[in-house]
Amino acid sequence: MNRTAYSLIGVVTALAAVTGLASLNAPSDDPAAPTAASRLPVERSTLVCPQPTSSEIGETTYTAFTPKGGAERKTAGKDTAELLPAASTLEGGGQSGGKDGDGKKKGPEPVAPVKEPGVPVVAEVDRSGSPALTGSADGRLAPGWTVQQSTLVTAGTGRGLLGLSCTVPDTEFWFPGASTAEDRHDYIHLTNPDDAPAVVDLELYGKDGSVRTESGEGINVPARATVPVLLSTLSREPVTNVVVHVVARSGRIGAQVQSLDDELGGDWLPASVASRDGLVLPGIPADATAVRLVVFAPGEQDADLKVQLSTPTGVITPAGQETLHVRSGTTVAVDLGDITRGEAGTLLLSPTEEGKRAPVVAAARVLRGKGSKQETAFVPATAPIEERASVAGSDAGAQSGDDAETDAETVLSLTAPEKAAKVRVTASAGSDGGEPVSKTYTLEAGTTTAVDDLRPNGGKGRYALTVERLSGGPVYAARTLGVSEDGIPMFTVQTLPDDRGTVAVPRSEQDLSVLLD
Repeated sequence: MNRTAYSLIGVVTALAAVTGLASLNAPSDDPAAPTAASRLPVERSTLVCPQPTSSEIGETTYTAFTPKGGAERKTAGKDTAELLPAASTLEGGGQSGGKDGDGKKKGPEPVAPVKEPGVPVVAEVDRSGSPALTGSADGRLAPGWTVQQSTLVTAGTGRGLLGLSCTVPDTEFWFPGASTAEDRHDYIHLTNPDDAPAVVDLELYGKDGSVRTESGEGINVPARATVPVLLSTLSREPVTNVVVHVVARSGRIGAQVQSLDDELGGDWLPASVASRDGLVLPGIPADATAVRLVVFAPGEQDADLKVQLSTPTGVITPAGQETLHVRSGTTVAVDLGDITRGEAGTLLLSPTEEGKRAPVVAAARVLRGKGSKQETAFVPATAPIEERASVAGSDAGAQSGDDAETDAETVLSLTAPEKAAKVRVTASAGSDGGEPVSKTYTLEAGTTTAVDDLRPNGGKGRYALTVERLSGGPVYAARTLGVSEDGIPMFTVQTLPDDRGTVAVPRSEQDLSVLLD
């Protein structure tokens, strides 16, 4: 075989490697025709769930779900979606699995394995010391795969409903709103889903800038293992409002902050997005009794921000808190009180001047109830829904016809801060039966819409909500779960960033000119 033939084989092989699933197309008749990338469904998704609780009375429910939709298609590989215990929790034999019929040691059983798109799968754990989980979804179960972890703790420090959507691993996270105060017990959970170890640095920032840490550098997270770190052990002095910056020097991790308060309950604090163009914090409940906004400017420039609230009727500015100045490298906390005044809302942060844009991160601590009956949740700044997003774990309860017989609360908050938008929301089938229900909503610019009446027909068990943006401007969303326990309005809020269920794949064309000398 001559050199030219070898070169041609090499070129075609390289093109196939670059384009992945894209086909090798013949040249267009129009030499100026664009070679726009096509969007294809992802074929693998990875998630990390932290260790849920150390409480002896904690009860945890996992709900796993992959939505139906345009991204669903047949694939050549296996269609699986499952979670497995992190390796470091397997010591002692309690989670390591048994033996099969041939006496060989079996691996641990997967948690909440999804079998088909559109049907949630539930797993329940009622013991303390349950492990962190890592897992992946492949094939047609990968696009949009999501897992909700919800833990009910009825007494003790951090009592409440602690919930989160399990995290996509990454190399950097920002957590505004943590604390090392004496009445708070905040842990950062670092979980490595990969086969190689990761090395992580933790940085803390307060109102005066960097908080000196004793042992936050070079934390080793072994392969497929989890490491919880008590934040108060990192700082010499208690700091009430702290921003935690997590950076992986090597590898990637899932990171979550678990906040436990002696009096105000507890919840998971998810990571905030960082942006120069402003931030959106959706899902502030209508009956919030206190809202504390925590903002940090990680760049080299100070940030000057307008503070606004999107309500069902439009955007308002809170009296006395119209603007916020955040010095570079410092944290600012503002108590906004009962800012929602009985209407569901979304906090909007935007630069006060068009030409002065500095990166910021933010989260809000939200309280419901009064006195000793208060409960805490956190709402971080989140990314918009570009195409689709899902959240699982809502309780369908026992139903008779279309009337739900349950006191479990599910409220979906939808916000279009810039332009009007149209979305389709689907309540999936329940994990124990029922039929999905879809409804289309038109969102007026600058408004927040609360949806609390969308459930599957005849649904039982847990269900998921999927939001698809059909047209218009950016859409932001969050889902509130709630349950009343001994007069305490326990609740948790999960934001819905885009599920990234599709990926742009560049189109390729033959170019035989590369063979010419």
